[in-house]
This record gives sequence, C-alpha cells and structure tokens, in this order.
Amino acid sequence: MLIGELSRRTGVHTHQLRYYEAQGLLEPDRATSGYREYGDDAVLTVIQIRKLLEAGLSSRQIAYLLPCVTGPAPDLEPCPELLDTLRARLYGLEEQIDALGRSRDALRDYIDVTERRVSPHYPPCDATAPEPEPVPAR
Repeated sequence: MLIGELSRRTGVHTHQLRYYEAQGLLEPDRATSGYREYGDDAVLTVIQIRKLLEAGLSSRQIAYLLPCVTGPAPDLEPCPELLDTLRARLYGLEEQIDALGRSRDALRDYIDVTERRVSPHYPPCDATAPEPEPVPAR
C-alpha cells in the first residue's frame, strides 16, 4: 500500500509516517516509481508506535523497544533491558509530576498570601503594566 492508504487506515498524517521512517521506526519498500510501499504489517507497527508515544516514550526509545513489541496493545516480550527502559521513563515522569506539584503548591501559597493582604487601603495596580497571561479555568 502507498503512504496515503497507510495514513487513511491508521489515521496518522503522512508527514508523521515520513518522520517515523526517518527515525527508523517504519521501513517501507520502494516501488520502481520511487513511491514508498508498505506491507499490511505496517498498520500494526504504526498502531504500536502511536500507543508507545502515548505512553510518553521518545522515538529513540521506541526504536529500541519496537523489536520487543507484539500485538496492537502493544504487548511486550521480556527482552533484556526492556524493563529498565520503561522504569527509567516512569521514574522521569514521576519526577516531573513531583516538580509540577511543588510548583502548584508554591503558586497556591503566593495566591493565599496575596489574597490575605488585599485591602481597600492598597492603591490599584499600575494600569500601564502588561496584562498577565490568562490562566485557564479548572
């Protein structure tokens, strides 16, 4: 199948499929016309890549793990270093979550302290100061 058909069957844009190819995640054959030709197994490979990306893995990590991947879930064969790679990524995510939690707590503290100081005796803020970026509602 050509790249457009693979895109249609997987819902992944052609430029993303070309990126996967450049990263060594997909290996199409080339027709005599020069067009990329993908086998039916490419659909499963793209599904696996998308699922691994959703798990927060980089394309480099996916290239390393892809030989251990089976099925659409994807299911993983217990290849050497597989668990080390997955655990390292999980640890990195947990560190980021902890850092975000600390940032959230610090911002809450700033807001609490500032709100307690709000008084009609304080002059209004400088109207010439740049507007702060809007914060999305929760």
